Amino acid sequence: MAENRTRYTTVAIVLHWLIAAAIIFQIILGWRAEDGPKGPTTFALMQLHKSIGITILLLSLARLGWRLVNPAPPAPVGQPRWEQTASKIVHIGFYVIMIGLPLTGWILVSTSRTNLPTLLFGAIPWPHLPLLPELAAGPKHLWHEIGEIGHNVLVKTTYLLLALHLGAVAKHQILDKDAVFQNMAPGAKPGWKEPRLWLAAAGFAAVVAAGYLYMPSAAPSAPPPAPAEAAPAVEPVAAPAATTDPAATPQAAAAPPVSALKDPVAWTVQKGATLGFTATWSGASIEGRFQRWTAEILFSPEALDRSEVTVGVDLASTETGDAQRDASLTGEDFLDTADHPKAVFTATKFRKTGEGRYVADGTLDLRGVKKPLSLPFSLKIDGDTATASGVTTLDRTTFGVGQGEWASTDEIAAQVKVSFKLTAKRK
Repeated sequence: MAENRTRYTTVAIVLHWLIAAAIIFQIILGWRAEDGPKGPTTFALMQLHKSIGITILLLSLARLGWRLVNPAPPAPVGQPRWEQTASKIVHIGFYVIMIGLPLTGWILVSTSRTNLPTLLFGAIPWPHLPLLPELAAGPKHLWHEIGEIGHNVLVKTTYLLLALHLGAVAKHQILDKDAVFQNMAPGAKPGWKEPRLWLAAAGFAAVVAAGYLYMPSAAPSAPPPAPAEAAPAVEPVAAPAATTDPAATPQAAAAPPVSALKDPVAWTVQKGATLGFTATWSGASIEGRFQRWTAEILFSPEALDRSEVTVGVDLASTETGDAQRDASLTGEDFLDTADHPKAVFTATKFRKTGEGRYVADGTLDLRGVKKPLSLPFSLKIDGDTATASGVTTLDRTTFGVGQGEWASTDEIAAQVKVSFKLTAKRK
């Protein structure tokens, strides 16, 4: 059947053009991600780069399987032996790079220190290669080096193969004027005036332009507010309640104004409280919040010397609106939730700085590092209800948040703003 065929099958033709377009687009994305500054846009480009790479791998395996049961059409009559040999070498080379590039990229992702999940096009989970993520540091680094060297070599090989392939197409179509181009463009005639040839050139230019013009939609810098019926973001830990006289009348048992209390009062945080943070990445503001945190509050403006607050934060609950970015934040280079799942802020000293304004002086324990931290906040008490909000800034580098290349503050600023807003009820 192959001897009588004058062109590739329709399935082979469709796969050929799809893979060709994906490879060109992938090259442009790689250039942009490598040359551009690290930041949210480059991060998003690399996630798309991974998705397209896996897509090329799957399409190439399908193309190879189809090729094994549907051989290529014969070479043109009279084609020199050296050209036939060169053509076979180039075609084999393309299969090597179409399968090898995604595989080496897959190795890089699977052995990366920053354990990012792969979500194809932001939606379909794709696993790491088996065994590689669980390797010890030494062998894991070796595999990463193998993947990086292999990927770089295959990228350079891709440039060479593309030049040879496009040059051969031009030679056959314009100089030799044989029927080779119609193998992948049914009905094409030899010569430079063939419209299918110019259509292919226009498609090539369009893919290149798309690669440079494409801008990923910015991932939300923070998740949308939780709906009213959603579970509370805060899981309060009850503090000891103030002592009351069980024999008192209902009127006497009614809670007096806080200003009249000489002892600290226990408060329970209500639904809808938020604990968030803002970081700067290549000049762009990245906002997030912690979905799970607890608060033990024993406080009275009239007993600041005996007031105390303890806040525990589940670091794995960080959410910035981008699942892959969140996974990076909880990895060992940043929050390292595997070894340090919780951050704790404890304050036992309070200062009044103005009407309804205070400062909590305490200690933050983050990634196993304890540092002093002052938290200015405003407070308004109306009967049994208190509303409070505050903002402070901490230096992530002093807590080791950002290891290796991320320890530098060139891309991600050292200063991280932390804020909270809550409503609490007196117990």
